Amino acid sequence: MYKFILLFLFVSISAATYAQMITDTVSNNVFVVKDSRIDLLAKKKAEINKKAADARRPTKGFRIQVLNTTDRTQALAAKSKLLAQYPEHKTYLLYQAPYFKLRIGNFVERNEADDLKKELAKMFPTGVFIIPSDIEYKAPPEKEEIQE
Repeated sequence: MYKFILLFLFVSISAATYAQMITDTVSNNVFVVKDSRIDLLAKKKAEINKKAADARRPTKGFRIQVLNTTDRTQALAAKSKLLAQYPEHKTYLLYQAPYFKLRIGNFVERNEADDLKKELAKMFPTGVFIIPSDIEYKAPPEKEEIQE
């Protein structure tokens, strides 16, 4: 009786595992059944990635160099002062041995940078310069079309 139960379990498990495989008996191909929404999700993800890449593309522009020093603590203090005073502008602390260079802003036009340069010259009397640079240009948002 024990051998009969063991044989029955072995045959039923073998049949169950064979039932999981869907094969074409002529060409021995395996068919994959997938949800059609997977293609839609992949397409939507590609669109989102493209928009994200286009939204913040590097372009030629201007930044304002506020400080050029060998003292790291002075550069960090100036950076925190700029972040507190001008939170709408991004600051950049660059290290080009042996100097720390503190820059602010992403300006497409030089005259936009001039306005801020005049304000910054009062805070940093040692010299404020407009530097041509590759900037992070954030394109204006496009109106999305509603698909029905």
